[in-house]
Amino acid sequence: MANRQEAQEQYNRSLKLGQKNYKEQVVRGNYPYPQVLDEILDENMVAGRADMGVLEIPTEQIIGTKTAGRRSAFSSNFMPLLAPDTEFATKWMDLCAAHLGDEGIRDPIRCYEYLGRFYVQEGNKRVSVLKSYKAATIPSYVIRIIPNWSEDVAIQAYYDFMASYQLTGLYRVYFSRPGRFAKLQAALGFEPDHVWTEDERQHFVAGFTYFRDALRKQGMENLGVTPADALLVWLRVYKFEQLWSLSTAELAKSVAAVRPDMKLLSAPEPISVTTESEEQKKEADASRGIFGRLLHAVFPDHLNVVFVNEGSPETSDWCRAHDLGRKYMEAVMGSKVSVKVCNNVRPGEEAAKVMKDAAAAGAQVIFATTPPLIAACRQAAAKYPGVRILNCSASMPYAGVRTYYSRIYEGKFITGAIAGAMSRDGRIGYVASNPIFGVPASINAFALGARLTNPRARIVLRWSCVEEDAMGALKAEGVDVISNRDVPAPDRVKEPWGLCQVNGDGSLTSLASPYWHWGNFYVKLIRSMFSGGWDELNIQDGERAVNYWWGMSSRTVDVLLSQELPSGVSQLVQILRRGVTDGSIEPFRRPIYSQDGQMRSDGEKYFSPEEILHMNWLCGYVEGGIPSYDQLLPMARSLARLQGVYRDQIPPEKEGPVL
Repeated sequence: MANRQEAQEQYNRSLKLGQKNYKEQVVRGNYPYPQVLDEILDENMVAGRADMGVLEIPTEQIIGTKTAGRRSAFSSNFMPLLAPDTEFATKWMDLCAAHLGDEGIRDPIRCYEYLGRFYVQEGNKRVSVLKSYKAATIPSYVIRIIPNWSEDVAIQAYYDFMASYQLTGLYRVYFSRPGRFAKLQAALGFEPDHVWTEDERQHFVAGFTYFRDALRKQGMENLGVTPADALLVWLRVYKFEQLWSLSTAELAKSVAAVRPDMKLLSAPEPISVTTESEEQKKEADASRGIFGRLLHAVFPDHLNVVFVNEGSPETSDWCRAHDLGRKYMEAVMGSKVSVKVCNNVRPGEEAAKVMKDAAAAGAQVIFATTPPLIAACRQAAAKYPGVRILNCSASMPYAGVRTYYSRIYEGKFITGAIAGAMSRDGRIGYVASNPIFGVPASINAFALGARLTNPRARIVLRWSCVEEDAMGALKAEGVDVISNRDVPAPDRVKEPWGLCQVNGDGSLTSLASPYWHWGNFYVKLIRSMFSGGWDELNIQDGERAVNYWWGMSSRTVDVLLSQELPSGVSQLVQILRRGVTDGSIEPFRRPIYSQDGQMRSDGEKYFSPEEILHMNWLCGYVEGGIPSYDQLLPMARSLARLQGVYRDQIPPEKEGPVL
C-alpha cells in the first residue's frame, strides 16, 4: 500500500515536470513531444540493421519512440502529460509501484538505436518511470540502424563510434566529429586498438559520470558538444586520474577554466586570424578608438614579460631571431616592461613548471616561442586566466592561448619573382622545411612570383624533412636557382641562405631572402596591451581563439637583398614590396590551377587569411607533392603532429599533448 501511495505521489511530481518541460519547449519553438523515428528516417537512408542483443543503455540517450502511438502522452523528456485519473496514469503508477517493490522493473524494453540515440518500440512507460527516478541505465533489447555512408560529419562521426564501440562497449563515449576517439585512447594511455577490460570500463564510467555531473552543474549542457567532446578538451590540460583527487568544487573550477575551448569545438570558425596590428586599423572607426581610450585608464602602465625558449640564442637560429626581437622590444618600450628570459626549457612538465613559477612571480605576459610548448601554455592558461599567454605557432584552437606567426609567403612571392628573372632555363629549385600550416602557401606564392617574371617557370620541389641533402639533390639535377632556408634574422647572414644562384663550379651566391622581424611584432603587441587592443579582440571575437598572422604591412616580414642582385631586379623588388605592403598587389589574386587540374582562382578571387593559412594543395607548375607523415624523417614528425596540414589524420600518440 505504501508503494502505491508513493507511486501516486511520484506520478504527480513527474506530471508537473512533464507539463513544465512541454511549456518550455513550446515557448522556445521546439517540438514538445518525444521524437518519432519513423518520421525522421527514410528507408533509403539505411545501409543495414544489426541485432545488438540486450544491453544496459544510458537513459539520457533515449530521446524518442519508434512509432507515433502514445506520442502525446509524454513530454520530450519522457515525463507524463496525461491526467492522474486516466488509464495511462494507472498503468504508469502500477509500474512505479513494481519498481519500488522487491521485484522491480526487470523486463528489458525494446528499442532502435540510430546515430547513438534510442527510440523506444516497447516500454515507453517503463522508460518514463525510470527517468523520473533518474536511473542511469535501463536494460533494453537493441536493434541498431546503420545509415548509409556519406561525407556528412555526423555520419562520419557515427561510423567512428561504431568502430570505437567494438573496443569500449559503451554508448556514453560518443563524439560529434570523427577521429576524436583515437585521441581519447591516447589520453587514457591506451594503444589505438586496445579493447577495454570490464575494470577499465567501470573505472572510466565512474570518472566520466563525475565529470559529466560537473558539466551539468556549470550549465554547460548546451555548448553544442557531447560530454565526451568536453572531456577530451579537459584532458588537454589534466590527466584522467586527477578526477579522483579533485573535490567537487575543484573539478567545477577546472571545468569552468576550459569552458571556452569546449565551446570552440562546435564553432564553425573557431579561430580568428587577425592580419593587422592595432596601429593599422582605421582611425575612422570611432567606437574602436573610444573603447581603447576608455580601457586605457584601467590598464597598468607597466608589464612583467617572460620569454620561454626551447633552445638558446647560442644554439638555435630560431631562438636567436626571437631574442633579437625581445631585445628590440625592450629597447623601444624602456621602463614600461620588465623582461625575464628562460632558455633551454624542455616541453612538458619542465615547461609547465617554468610557466607556473613565472605566473606565481607576477608575470603578466608569457611568450613561448615554439609550437611544442603549446601543452604547457594550455595548462598555464587554464590555471592563470589573468596572464596573457602566447605561443609562436599557427592555427591552435585554444581560446586561452593566443598564437602568433608571420605571413612569410609575402616575402616568398617576391623572392619567387627574383628567381623567375634570374633562372636561365625556368627550372627553379625550392627546398621546403616541413608540411605545416603556411608552408604550402609559401611554395605557391613563390611559384606565382616566378611565373610573374617568367611564364615558363617550373618549381622543382624538395623537402628537407624527407631527405637530408635536398639542396645537393637539386644541384645534382642541374637546377641553377634554388630557394633554400630563409635567413633567420637580417644580421645573421649564413652562406648559403635564402634564394641562391648556383655557379658553374657548384658554389652558391645568395640573392635574397624573406626574414622575420619579431621585434616589430613584440613592440606592436605589447603596445596593444597598454592601449586596449588586446581586450578589444576579446569583445570582437568572443570565445574564439585568436591567431596573430602579420606580414609586410605591419613590418613583421621583409626581404633582405644581396648586393649581387642586378639593379633592374632590385628595382622590381621595390615595386613589389610597396604593392604587397599597401595591398595593391595580392600574390594569390590571379588565375590558379592546382596539380589536380582544379581551378582554385579565376583571377578575381580574394583568398581569406584562413584559406591561405590552411592551403593543402600545390600549384600546377610545381613538380613534387606534400609528403605524407610516414615519409618524414623522425626528427620532423613531432612538429607535423602539432602544426601539420594533415595533423587531424595522424593517429595520436600516448605521449605528448592531445590536440
